[in-house]
Amino acid sequence: MKKLVMGFVLLNFLAACASDAPPVAEETAAVEEVAPVVEVAPEEAPAAMAEPTPAAAVMVDPLNDANSLLAKRSVFYPFDADSVPSGDKAIIQAHAQYLADNPGRSVRVEGNADERGSSEYNLALGQRRANGVRKMLVLGGAKASQVEAVSFGEEKPRATGHDESAWSQNRRTDIVYRN
Repeated sequence: MKKLVMGFVLLNFLAACASDAPPVAEETAAVEEVAPVVEVAPEEAPAAMAEPTPAAAVMVDPLNDANSLLAKRSVFYPFDADSVPSGDKAIIQAHAQYLADNPGRSVRVEGNADERGSSEYNLALGQRRANGVRKMLVLGGAKASQVEAVSFGEEKPRATGHDESAWSQNRRTDIVYRN
């Protein structure tokens, strides 16, 4: 590559000497002799100059990646149900794999219910929901010591309304990372 650049320098120098251009003042000629200008065609530029170097890849915890399944941390249920809906099983499996790959992390699985039903019934329903998700996490690879299941019943509503749109947001299990 050095030989190619030197060849262009010599070729430009010879072409400049052979031209019929009027003589240049001594000042300008002295500057040109000290610092000759060499132009290199873009297609002949060295690869390092032609292509910008890519930025260093930044490792992002998948828990913080909005495009990851791990960003979803709630499972929603139909009325009076405690079985994980089939559409949410992939979310739980992704969290199980993450916990298996990161044994230093742990979660609290929080079962919730809507306001309908007695407090005792809703606490029991929330616990069944939390236990179901906990079991799936452990079967998916998480250690039992990484997963705690608790119920809040109707005590931690996500939505405060008294209609189906609010109730559907409150019938859920949340996966909360503790460390």
